[in-house]
Amino acid sequence: MGAGVFIGTAQSTEFVIVHLRIPRILMSVFAGAVLALCGAIFQSIFRNPICDPYILGISSGASIGAALAFIVGLDFYLFGVTGFALITALLTLLIILSIAKISKVKSPHILLLAGISLNFLMASALTLLMVLNHQELQKIFFWTMGSFATVSYYDLYFYLPILILSVFLTFLFSKDLNIMQLGETQARSLGVNTQRITYMMLLISSVLVAATVSICGVIGFIGLIIPHLVRIIWGNNTKYLFLFSILLGAIFMLGADTLARTLGGNAELPVGSITALLGAPYFIYLLLLREP
Repeated sequence: MGAGVFIGTAQSTEFVIVHLRIPRILMSVFAGAVLALCGAIFQSIFRNPICDPYILGISSGASIGAALAFIVGLDFYLFGVTGFALITALLTLLIILSIAKISKVKSPHILLLAGISLNFLMASALTLLMVLNHQELQKIFFWTMGSFATVSYYDLYFYLPILILSVFLTFLFSKDLNIMQLGETQARSLGVNTQRITYMMLLISSVLVAATVSICGVIGFIGLIIPHLVRIIWGNNTKYLFLFSILLGAIFMLGADTLARTLGGNAELPVGSITALLGAPYFIYLLLLREP
């Protein structure tokens, strides 16, 4: 009987490690790397150190899709929440690009303002959905705070091809982004199609953010803090910026998820609350250090 209990315990431990811990660790590393990389892309495009992957409303768009999936019961199906969230996030990006295209003013700032406006609209719609659907309120709320608790190998199979292709394309266009730091006029004079590069990088980063958010929910501050820190240490060269943002983002997210899993005891904390608690004070510290 003792041997049977030992074998059962060993099998249970192996199941937890292989099927629960490893996918969670891998996804937290990948998500941290991706969100930090997307933050670096957004800050390079808009030449603004306080830009964030969520500023264009992509995560809010994904949140609407996920909430709808929970409400209609698709969370019980493979890629149900993920698929819905990814579709609505990309639709959000399409709306933003359409607004920028229709606008008479051709500037990246129009994209930024359109995204901010749509972000507020999506956040209001999400609040309305939560109020009108009390049964799914807890699921939706916890998802909007971010968590890796339900990540599986199926999520990784879906995520990895998007991750590999997007990162490859990002480094492929890093030279053009470096030139764009000189200013739009000078970049055009050097043969860089600034509008095409801007739209291409926005699409790549939006797909990455949408895929990440659709799997693990909304996690803030990674894309805001990490690239900012990398610029302070390693400068503005986009190749180094992207590379070290990926590395530090992965480490930061893994640490935040470990804290989320252990600090609450039996109750797991949302990882988004941990990143906010760690990120917000540090961001204030960075702002205080900046020269006027």
